[in-house]
Amino acid sequence: MEAQRTDDDPRPIDPNTGKPIGPLAQPGYYQGYRTLDQRKFWDAKTREVVLERVHKVPQFRYFDDRQAALLTAICERVLPQADRDADHKIPIAPQIDKRLYEDRHDGYRYEEMPPDREAFPMALRAIDDMAQAHYGRGFLELRMSEQDELLRSLHDGKPIAGHDVWERMPPHRFWLLLVQDCAEAYYAHPWAWDEIGFGGPAYPRAYMRLERGEPEPWEKEEKRYEWAPPPGSQSGRYEPVGGQSEHHATPGQGGTH
Repeated sequence: MEAQRTDDDPRPIDPNTGKPIGPLAQPGYYQGYRTLDQRKFWDAKTREVVLERVHKVPQFRYFDDRQAALLTAICERVLPQADRDADHKIPIAPQIDKRLYEDRHDGYRYEEMPPDREAFPMALRAIDDMAQAHYGRGFLELRMSEQDELLRSLHDGKPIAGHDVWERMPPHRFWLLLVQDCAEAYYAHPWAWDEIGFGGPAYPRAYMRLERGEPEPWEKEEKRYEWAPPPGSQSGRYEPVGGQSEHHATPGQGGTH
């Protein structure tokens, strides 16, 4: 039986029924499509790398338990997966932990930013401090809408607290680092490929239909469905660049669907 919706339910809404969407084993517009069904056409190394993303979720080794829980909650707000069922949530925070533990980076950083291995622990502490200062509770104890509001202040470059950290590290720079890590971890996973209809690795079979946007024989036709952000979610708010007005998303805008 589906759980009753609350005002803080993070699932997207079907605007035709007013009911939440999910949890689903496969959200998105390509129902029944599975990239992994094509794994026999990949070379052995590619197959090994992709399957590891599904079957070998990294253990937290860089962050302690509190930091790991904080990062997990933050990633869930940056790239929500509330419409996915528990067995098909894509691990984002563990992949960030793995990158930092292995000290992997892009080979450059902005001069006003500390190394990534320092930036993340500093930011996690600052975000928890922001929650305590503004709401009197830690970030993990906040409602979804409250967590969104705190993270939005980082997006806007105007953190509401934690200034001892943000004076040493520009909040908008950390926000870009965080969003990049979340997006890279999510869209490197074959379940995200299913969601967006990506055909998977091209080697060695390659692609045949490179014009007019036609799907390959093994792909699925897109079947769109309408959806809207959950009430109170910051993902439904849009501000034009350089503009003063704000509007809310219409069905089918925003999110990962």
